[in-house]
Amino acid sequence: MQHGLSGTARLGRSGTESSDYREPNWPSKPQKSAPFFALNLANKESFGFLLTDSALWTEGEAPPRRPAETRLSDGPQLTRVTLFWHKGEREDWLKFGKPVADRIVSRSQRIESYAASQVFGLVRWASNEYGTIRSTLDIVRAVDAGEPCTTVPQVDPGGDVLLSVHGWPKVAQVFRLIDAIEAADIDPCEVAPDHWRHIHNRMAGREIPRNYSPARHRAWLQRKALLS
Repeated sequence: MQHGLSGTARLGRSGTESSDYREPNWPSKPQKSAPFFALNLANKESFGFLLTDSALWTEGEAPPRRPAETRLSDGPQLTRVTLFWHKGEREDWLKFGKPVADRIVSRSQRIESYAASQVFGLVRWASNEYGTIRSTLDIVRAVDAGEPCTTVPQVDPGGDVLLSVHGWPKVAQVFRLIDAIEAADIDPCEVAPDHWRHIHNRMAGREIPRNYSPARHRAWLQRKALLS
């Protein structure tokens, strides 16, 4: 399997089979499934999702130790992204990103962790018996402790939202812009944050975003090196 510049597994550019970017399909014969009660119960772990059935807890027992990447410590803050995958019903994935830690919770859930200033693209899609109910793409910069941040679903504690689009046509449009960036041999994870904001604002105004050229990317990298 090929891998993109961002380090994410893919079949084509940026993890898609082709630039056609067809929306995921919901089940042709939908059936109502039982609710996933485990996700609705209070959890004793910091990221807020139950990993053990509440009936297994007893007052005289101590809770299990947190995994290494989720324990509270004096180290740098990590931003944790929770991904769910129920094919045809709920499909989350990272368009790009380089997590510093990755933990599988179950067959349908995993958690990826990002260090401060890392940028990732979170895609969330869901459907019911009537069709698609959610198609979103959020490009987020992980923040450090004490930095102001915006609440983002499934992102703990939130982040600096650089771009946010809703609806599959807009999501697919941003996918094609990311393809163009990768075609120029530029890692989307290293793109200037202001460019993602530019795309967001242009799309909100129904205007065409400017291309992200190698010359502009070199200028950003030089500025970044001076500021670090």
